[in-house]
Amino acid sequence: MPNSSSISEFLLLALADTRQLQLLHFWLLLGIYLAALLGNGLISTAVACDHRLHTPMYFFLLNLALLDLGCISTTLPKAMANALWHTRAISYTGCAAQVFFFFFFYSAEYSLLTIMSYDRYVAICKPLHYGTLLGSRACATMAAAAWVLAFVPVVSTAALRGCSQ
Repeated sequence: MPNSSSISEFLLLALADTRQLQLLHFWLLLGIYLAALLGNGLISTAVACDHRLHTPMYFFLLNLALLDLGCISTTLPKAMANALWHTRAISYTGCAAQVFFFFFFYSAEYSLLTIMSYDRYVAICKPLHYGTLLGSRACATMAAAAWVLAFVPVVSTAALRGCSQ
């Protein structure tokens, strides 16, 4: 008889063992989550609705707000559910999905922050060339590259993981 086992779920480390502290953690995480949703939602709405904010800096800020919404929505809802329902389990596929989206959003965010630093460099050091270097087409291409290139490390890691099995 061969020895075989499969992993179907993981147990997460609980933030606290007492029910009162778990509820406190839930309310604190909910407050953080709602503040992040509200702040990034307001940024997105302001940039989308006000035509004076349709500049490269605010376009990148809009993308950063959307990425931040994705980042915080990857892990916090499960942590809040675990604190509220007094559970510690996460399925293997749920964990894999969280890791995938976590790395995707954060790598895209780092790429976008690099692009934003280039935007500020051009605005400060080459103000006369700003319009030609950072036109709407160039900004859209750079933002799309940040989103698309975020898949490269995640997919290559998953491919390497699949080859080793």
